[in-house]
Amino acid sequence: MVLVTGATGLLGSHVLLEVLKTDVPVRALIRSKSSEKKELLQNPLLWYSPDNPELLDRVEWMYGDLLDIPSLEIALQGVETVYHCAGMISFNPADENTLLQINGEGTRNLVNLSLDFGISAFCYVSSIAVINSNSPIKSEAEDEGPIYSYGYAASKYLAEMEVWRGGQEGLPIVIVNPGVIIGPWDKTQGSGQIFQAAEKERRFCPPGGTGFIGVVDVARAMLFLVEKKHFGERFILVSENLSFCEIITKIAEVLQVRPPSKILKKWQLEILWRLDALLVFFGRGNRKLTKSTAKSLTNFQRYSSKKFIALSGFEFEKMESVIQRNAAYFKNPNHP
Repeated sequence: MVLVTGATGLLGSHVLLEVLKTDVPVRALIRSKSSEKKELLQNPLLWYSPDNPELLDRVEWMYGDLLDIPSLEIALQGVETVYHCAGMISFNPADENTLLQINGEGTRNLVNLSLDFGISAFCYVSSIAVINSNSPIKSEAEDEGPIYSYGYAASKYLAEMEVWRGGQEGLPIVIVNPGVIIGPWDKTQGSGQIFQAAEKERRFCPPGGTGFIGVVDVARAMLFLVEKKHFGERFILVSENLSFCEIITKIAEVLQVRPPSKILKKWQLEILWRLDALLVFFGRGNRKLTKSTAKSLTNFQRYSSKKFIALSGFEFEKMESVIQRNAAYFKNPNHP
């Protein structure tokens, strides 16, 4: 039995699909608040397998929460492999404590119980946000902690520490650090917002850049690492390093809309995050641009997946192809 946490999210849903292809029994852990997303989940999964509408009937759905230990104990009954995809993504300073709870404490709970239940494989989805070094191209060799001492990066770093600790105590663990994951999902969330930004034909784009990868590649890499038992290691998963202007322009070209024509200056981002903070102070919505986010948008962070590629022989899908497929999904999610 396989347990997938965060199964109603972009990556979790694709891990779920890859497990379903193996005919291994699979259990999906979802929060009761996300139960309504099960219907949303059907579109992207069935978009890949339109001739198999009963695919999701094979999934054992289980309600639970990473902070609710009794629910995790029930979810782990009879499980051999855990793909831990659940987590919170937010760059709002107001969410810092919640991030530390869900990503840090929640992962600790799952690791501790996985040790108790004798789980035979535990694959954790971290982030390239925790890979910090002064190298021009960052690799697995760098492990100096998050760039910032708070927020999302710190919460994922603390979660990693729990997973590494579990590995030292006998839990077979493997950690993947994917770049920005592009895949068919909700345009109002995660990387879908990049497509949304391109659709709005914004004139400006941030000056920095980072690593990107298609969601299918991440899911398949996770199953490969578990199947081949590459435990006690981390693997960066990045298909291409692109500037934010490059990725938005590629999307705009596929969507046949006007691409951005100007790059924001660093000083402009400095002003924008301060204005954003001021608006929130006066009750005008939630933070959209923080100091740390502005800094990350200014830098071009490059990452290497040579370790995983050399080990697996995988050839990651080019981002042009990923973008074309996802654009087709966003236009018509009912037909591939």
